[in-house]
Amino acid sequence: MNKYYYDLHIHSCLSPCGDDEMTPNNIAGMGVLNGLNIMALTDHNTSKNCPAFFKAAKRNGIIAIAGMELTTAEDIHVVCLFKDLEAAMDFDSTVDSHRIKYPNRTDIFGNQLILDENDELVGTEEFFLPNATDISVESVPKIIKSYGGFCYPAHIDREANGIISILGDFPVNSGFTAAEFHDGENIEKYNGKYPETRDKQIIVSSDAHYLWNIKEKKEYFLIDDEPYSSDLVRKKLFELLEAI
Repeated sequence: MNKYYYDLHIHSCLSPCGDDEMTPNNIAGMGVLNGLNIMALTDHNTSKNCPAFFKAAKRNGIIAIAGMELTTAEDIHVVCLFKDLEAAMDFDSTVDSHRIKYPNRTDIFGNQLILDENDELVGTEEFFLPNATDISVESVPKIIKSYGGFCYPAHIDREANGIISILGDFPVNSGFTAAEFHDGENIEKYNGKYPETRDKQIIVSSDAHYLWNIKEKKEYFLIDDEPYSSDLVRKKLFELLEAI
């Protein structure tokens, strides 16, 4: 068993609120500097920079997870993680048909840059990404499971787009078996106030929009990685996430 330090909520320069320096290679490089082993790229309502991130992460010795931060119809953010890149890109195509599309104002919201594995620009997303889809929060767990993925409400200890701040509580029988905290020091307080969080698997991640936001090594998963391969570690990680 070995410790694998993680950050499972990171935005690239494809998210308009993400800094343009959040390129696939810069993210992976910062992960190395911070002592991380596993990193998930989770842009708003898209996974289009995940292919480049997988290649950049591999060059840097980082185990990449393809993901997305989905915005539900209720404006709740949900982290969606996938066992392989193909499943993430399939889900990306599905979400595209559920987005409410209006042109991105780069002068107000920022750029939405699609890059290749060398951080070269290959395209831009024309329509504003973070706004709500028409997918309800109660339907998300079942949908993500159909893609072989795993999901949980993002930053439940934040006011903006947190499931508790929007719904007033962590809903009973939500279908979510995990929850993300932005600040691990809030876990005890929230467990005391919201009983539904007590039996959830807790994940602490950065929701990084700038390179300096990416987590340093602190939280980790204990993973049996013999005989070692990145695919095995990724597989074991999802087994741990799905254990509850």
